Amino acid sequence: MLILVFLSLIIWIYLILGRGYFWRCNQFLDEQNLTHQKIKITAIIPARNEAENILICLKSLFKQDYQGDLKIVLIDDRSDDKTKEIAIKIVQQENKQEQLTIVDGQPLGEGWSGKLWAMNQGIEWAKENLETDYFLLTDADINHAPNNLSLLISKAEKEQLDLVSLMVKLHCKSFWEKLLIPAFIFFFQQLYPFPSVNNPDKKIAAAAGGCILIRREALERIGGIETLKEALIDDCTLADLVKKSLSVNHGIWLGLTQSTSSLRQYDTLTPIWDMVARTAFTQLNYSNLLLIGTIFGMFITYLVAPLGVIFGLITSNYLVSLLAWFTLILISLSYYPTIKFYRLPWWYCLLLPAIAL
Repeated sequence: MLILVFLSLIIWIYLILGRGYFWRCNQFLDEQNLTHQKIKITAIIPARNEAENILICLKSLFKQDYQGDLKIVLIDDRSDDKTKEIAIKIVQQENKQEQLTIVDGQPLGEGWSGKLWAMNQGIEWAKENLETDYFLLTDADINHAPNNLSLLISKAEKEQLDLVSLMVKLHCKSFWEKLLIPAFIFFFQQLYPFPSVNNPDKKIAAAAGGCILIRREALERIGGIETLKEALIDDCTLADLVKKSLSVNHGIWLGLTQSTSSLRQYDTLTPIWDMVARTAFTQLNYSNLLLIGTIFGMFITYLVAPLGVIFGLITSNYLVSLLAWFTLILISLSYYPTIKFYRLPWWYCLLLPAIAL
């Protein structure tokens, strides 16, 4: 037990000091000195059965304070609800017929996933019919802050970035959301430390698919959306391809936001479980050995410390107990910035070992 607790402590010292300071939650868009250049942007929105969210998403894009040219292409991916009807109605109410185009999605192409297939159709339509410098790839359940596009394009232009992405603020109101959503963001940052992603000298790359601004020439350079069609974790694959193809003095960027948010709600455990499960095994390359190793690694990293505290108290082994308590403190302190970001009570940071379990 002493060896296990010591190993867990070493792991957390490494994670806190040597993993790109992922836990600090300090990567945000700069709201100062905004540049409003006349750059042509096309928002691509794949939508399938998004009747509950599409109204808010479209209104948030209509209300952008961006001074350049913004066109919106909504791909109705063969929805069987009123997604298309609601979109048509809001266009007429807001008199935005020249800004929004609705494209009827075609039957799923061989080898494609649904979202990517719809997105590809929208991009191809835009290439044929619009002049575009950047594509804004966004989900239909995103509520964009009024200055979101201005912030994104200012970041891209000032720092010569080929891809700028935001991990939008996920819905965090229900019991299961408060318990698991901040931890999901924490684990994502642990896998893909944002400061390392944003460092052109580091190989690690990632993006968040809900909100990605990408240069048209960068997308074309990597071969378009078609190069991603077999990727389940398409956003991170896209970022990886773009980063590998970067020219000198260009980069990618991934950050957090308090103002642009997801409308998707997770009122029960099942949808959160499914969100993780559909990509977790893909992340491990469908390897049973990697799965077993990951479970063992999470046991050492998150569960040994609380077990060490109990073991130390029962056996009066004060060295084990002291090291275990110190490790628990490190775990809680590293999780606290994420808890603070989601404006939850401080004591939620004490729950990370249980959440990991």
